[in-house]
Amino acid sequence: LRDHGNTVIVIEHNLDVIKTADWLIDMGPEGGDGGGTLVAEGSPEQVSENEASHTGMYLRRFFE
Repeated sequence: LRDHGNTVIVIEHNLDVIKTADWLIDMGPEGGDGGGTLVAEGSPEQVSENEASHTGMYLRRFFE
């Protein structure tokens, strides 16, 4: 799909998939009533630098 110019939206928790994305939208900071807020957005590298992002915390090891 992407190779034909389409946008693909994926909801994912696997870091091996997340780290290869072009752009991330990190919602949280928790689930349920504690979530639903935009915590971070950007490339995986940019999200890894966001101290407020739980996802970024786990991505950091890939970009250090």
